Parts: sequence; C-alpha cells; structure tokens
Amino acid sequence: MIRRRRVCVACNFRFTTFERVQLRELTVIKRNGRRVPFDRDKLMRSVQISLRKRQVEPERVEKMVSTIVRELETGGEAEISSEVIGETVMEHLRTLDDVAYVRFASVYRNFREAKDFADVLGELSGEEEARLAAIRK
Repeated sequence: MIRRRRVCVACNFRFTTFERVQLRELTVIKRNGRRVPFDRDKLMRSVQISLRKRQVEPERVEKMVSTIVRELETGGEAEISSEVIGETVMEHLRTLDDVAYVRFASVYRNFREAKDFADVLGELSGEEEARLAAIRK
C-alpha cells in the first residue's frame, strides 16, 4: 500500500490517496466460461464474510489477501480460473482460521448435505491429529 499526498490543480486542496501496485491485469474464467476482470475487493469481501464474528485481526486478513493476490499475479498466467482462486483462498484460510475455512468451503464447494461438512471437518481433524503426533515424537 502506497500513501501519497496530492494537490488539486483547480483549488489547491491537499488530499491523501492510498494505492496498490498491480503487477498484471488478471482475468478470471468463471465456471460457466465467462471471462471477467479480477476484483481484489470481491476477494476481500468473500474472505471477510467467511471470517465474520471470528477473532482475526484485520491486518492479518489484509496481509493474507495481499499474499493471495501476489501469488495469482506472479503465477505467470494472465487468465486464471475461479477454481484456482478458490483453492488458493481455502489453502490460506486453512492456516488462518478453521471455522472460516469450513464456511468458505461450504459456499465454494457448494455443500448440499451434512455429510459434505463432515468430510471437511474430517480432513481438518485428520491434519490436527497428524500435527499432534509429530509433536509427541
């Protein structure tokens, strides 16, 4: 994030702008084949929805979203599928907050029944058991 002080040439009013460096223009290929410009704000909103009522600092969320965007921009492709974006977000949410991960996965993977939630929770608890086993050794 770049903070800039500017001056209006018409009235000499001083104001501040906050800007981000954009490495490349990304295009998202939706599941239906439609192509739309990548929208960082939409990504941020979806992450914030999954983190609603969770005790995660806004700075950590901003850092995670910036990391995801940087990964997508440096991936070498100008066009990126929504599936790749979704999987990348889930990967990062998994390390940030388990509840947010399950919430995001339920929308992204289009959960239809309780078994879908149980499968994801099983994945998470399996990882936790493996982590605890590694610590005990």
